[in-house]
Amino acid sequence: MAQGGTGTSSHSPQLNGFSSSNNPKANSFARRQKISQQRRSLPIASVERRLVEEVKNNDTLIVVGETGSGKTTQLPQFLFDAGFCRDGKTIGITQPRRVAAVTVAGRVAEECGVELGQKVGYSIRFDDMTTGSTRIKYMTDGLLLREALLDPYLSRYSVLIIDEAHERTVPTDVLLGLLKDVQKTRLRSINGRESKNKNPNSNNEEGAQSSIFKPFQGRKLPPLKLIIMSASLDARIFSEYLGGAKAVHVQGRQYPVEILYTAHPQSDYLESVLVTIFQVHLNEGPGDILVFLTGQEEIESVERTVHEQLRQLPEGKRNIVTYPIFSSLPSEQQMRVFAPTPAGFRKVILATNIAETSVTIPGIKYVIDPGFVKARSYDPNKGMESLIVIPTSKAQALQRSGRAGREAPGKCFRLYPESEFEKLEDSTKPEIKRCNLSNVILQLIALGVDDVPGFDFIEKPSRIAIVKSLEQLFLLGALTDECKLSNPVGHQMARLPLDPIYSKAIVQASSFNCLEEMLITVAMLSAESIFYSPREKSEEAKTAMKCFASPEGDHVTLINVFRAADEFLEKRKTVTSKDKDDKILRKWCKENFINSRSLRHARDTYRQIRGHAEQMGLHFASCGDDLLQFRRCLAASFFLNAALRQPEGAYRALASGQAVRIHPSSVLNQTKADCVIFNELVQTSQKYIRSVSIIDYLWLTELAPQFYAMAK
Repeated sequence: MAQGGTGTSSHSPQLNGFSSSNNPKANSFARRQKISQQRRSLPIASVERRLVEEVKNNDTLIVVGETGSGKTTQLPQFLFDAGFCRDGKTIGITQPRRVAAVTVAGRVAEECGVELGQKVGYSIRFDDMTTGSTRIKYMTDGLLLREALLDPYLSRYSVLIIDEAHERTVPTDVLLGLLKDVQKTRLRSINGRESKNKNPNSNNEEGAQSSIFKPFQGRKLPPLKLIIMSASLDARIFSEYLGGAKAVHVQGRQYPVEILYTAHPQSDYLESVLVTIFQVHLNEGPGDILVFLTGQEEIESVERTVHEQLRQLPEGKRNIVTYPIFSSLPSEQQMRVFAPTPAGFRKVILATNIAETSVTIPGIKYVIDPGFVKARSYDPNKGMESLIVIPTSKAQALQRSGRAGREAPGKCFRLYPESEFEKLEDSTKPEIKRCNLSNVILQLIALGVDDVPGFDFIEKPSRIAIVKSLEQLFLLGALTDECKLSNPVGHQMARLPLDPIYSKAIVQASSFNCLEEMLITVAMLSAESIFYSPREKSEEAKTAMKCFASPEGDHVTLINVFRAADEFLEKRKTVTSKDKDDKILRKWCKENFINSRSLRHARDTYRQIRGHAEQMGLHFASCGDDLLQFRRCLAASFFLNAALRQPEGAYRALASGQAVRIHPSSVLNQTKADCVIFNELVQTSQKYIRSVSIIDYLWLTELAPQFYAMAK
């Protein structure tokens, strides 16, 4: 009895389930036939003509289609075939997550029978797989926002599709405000009413971002078609915000999913997860199981317990294989979840919410949803990010259950009573109301938005969050007293696609003669979880980390890892070809308990931001082994993130006055440094500072008098 399916997700660039053939032409034909059959079977295929007509007749359209409708992969192809890319124009599709932009572009390129990067491509931060011939372009919402800095009219696009708008990321919310204006401005260019009017919103009470657009100087641009795609059934908020835009509903999942609830609330949802896994395995038919959990710790705990309990089953019932998937898991291990299930086994996938929308795993027939998610929340008053477990929203619950019906009828086991589902929030709290806004505000100001609090947000963030972010940008030297970009620092910071504090560090490093070290540091901090510590090998992982550890702190430790990888590859170049570098590096990473995906991402990021720094004319130098200047530069850049040791052993964050502790993952966890700077302040079980380095307290008043003189 072979468990799991060989069907293919519309989000995956790889097709599974094809029979092998020694005849490439026959195999290629069978592949094309299979793709064509799959495309025709998608719910959206039956409304292709209607959707194209609606786009032709409406400048703004909302498409509501549940998971599995095919909207993400098919609608851009429908529009391309209908002639929306004439005159060299492009159809752009934004995604909230990088992994989705990359995998969907790969799938669509395969469906079109073209090489990725030609007709179909993707562009994400630090990775551009497009050419001049690209006409269907997938990208992150943040990347399109940065494109607007260079081309405020987004003139290369005839159609822009904002996908997964229900996730309400900060870039998506800001894009919606900008695109409303772009549409109006491009329309006025055709009607010839733009020449003397610098303010595209002069007759629009909502418009605040008037100075984004310069006069067209005789240019005429075609209208911009804007499509908002959402998996949420409630499109009212988008429709009202976009002036009563029409909404079109597309049938969702291909197969019905039976929803089952518990009779009573569960006191221990992890225990309930384990019980349900074995109930499904022993009592239900073939099909793989997808379990939603809140993080790596829970996933590893459940995986370990599943294997312990398997030993108690009769030998014929032990046919379960488990696969974890979470963001910091090395990519080669993440990809294992997509492999066909071994014959005679049932696959149990233990996932965070990465599996809600970002990736689609074939073969899933059963979903177990405890109803919780780990969410970040930012307190602007304390400058602190909290990471807490909260109930999912109704929209998230629907996304999760939809995963069970992609290839056949399925079941979703919600581990809470139906009455509790009715109490859930309809949708996730918009990110713009729970995160640090400094980065997006810097971009808005760079775009020419003079009145940030008055910007036409779909839902306005709190005024205190905006004020605190403006204050932070002022202290970093990015803004003048008039809230304009400072020259040159503010303009330089805005050009770098990084958090403002990282941009400041790179700009500063040029004058501290340590730009090489700071570029490495920022690249490594931008990657997720460089060190990988599986629970069953935690002691080995700690030993491996000590080989790179620096007594000066985590930042120098990260530099050591980066340079060790470089030195390792340099030595191997004499005995191996460049093609094998990646494979060799993965092996080295595995031996040293380093996340190869994160390190590869950091190395790519380093190359990209180095290119930006060179274009900006920053002074490139290395401080070598003399890291005093580097640590002084850290103090000059991260001065808002400084902490002083207290007599009882804890630390006090100087900007907020909060009592904090060094995170257990830091190399300085057991040390007694008097003063440190840190990368982030997070609250989990306690208030922790992460990525910590030792500095001299006197450096703060010397290098950041604008804050510490005021603080006094």
